[in-house]
Amino acid sequence: MKLKIFKTLWGHEGTIDDAIATACADHFDGIEGQPPANVDKRVEFSQKLQAAGLDYIAEICTAGSYVPNRQATSAEHLRSLAERAEKAMECAPLFLTVIAGCDAWPVNQSVDFFGEALALAEKLSVTASFETHRSRPFFNPWTTRDILNQLPALKLTCDFSHWCVVCERLVSTEPEVLALCAERAHHIHARVGYDQGPQVPNPAAPEYTAILEAHEDWWRRIWISQFTRGMAVSTMTPEFGPDGYLQCRPFTCEPVADLVEINLWMARRQWKNFQDSFEGEYFAGSVKAEFLRSMTQ
Repeated sequence: MKLKIFKTLWGHEGTIDDAIATACADHFDGIEGQPPANVDKRVEFSQKLQAAGLDYIAEICTAGSYVPNRQATSAEHLRSLAERAEKAMECAPLFLTVIAGCDAWPVNQSVDFFGEALALAEKLSVTASFETHRSRPFFNPWTTRDILNQLPALKLTCDFSHWCVVCERLVSTEPEVLALCAERAHHIHARVGYDQGPQVPNPAAPEYTAILEAHEDWWRRIWISQFTRGMAVSTMTPEFGPDGYLQCRPFTCEPVADLVEINLWMARRQWKNFQDSFEGEYFAGSVKAEFLRSMTQ
């Protein structure tokens, strides 16, 4: 199994050409982000990615942006998904990362919605990977577990940073749910959350070492599961972002860290972790089996 690491467009302030050039210079395998709104721009975007030899993961939000319209119905979310997925397909994505539904829905409504969303993705012949995101049905470990148990075909984009702030603790307390998510994980968003926020100020700072290593343990469990499932490629996007996620100094609004530098640091560190995991004891015969058993204990 190999690891492909993607550059996020979230927080990118330059042009698409700038993003592609930076992705190539920093040795990313592709770009993840929302597709351009204009059809001509989507065609151009796809052509430029292909010329640069970069893959693409399309990000889709239903019925609004990252936070949905609270009053939108399931049918409206499905229409939104269909419209945006069809546009994203014009950019030839590897798959869709979908931020869908509403956190206020009861579990049975979410199950029905995601069942129809999976059918829609199958009709489009594309994999839909649903993100564990705040303001959506997968905003906490327990509703995620209850939905996954009823939809065995559903795949996840795992961003556990959201759960840390929602639960106000590291979710190592939920080994059974983490094991279930690892079995369903299709993609990873590599951001580090903590008990009071979805993004530590800088994951390289020593005061966040234990929190960073907890997230890396969860990601390693996903890699092990993907390896045992026979996946040829694992994908990951370092996704530290702006919009209130990145802390700023009071009065000046000056960012406390550089997003580009943080995401590049994360990309390089996780590439090394992936290589070390495959070459080390985690993937060595009986040790691997024992590690897998420990995930549910």
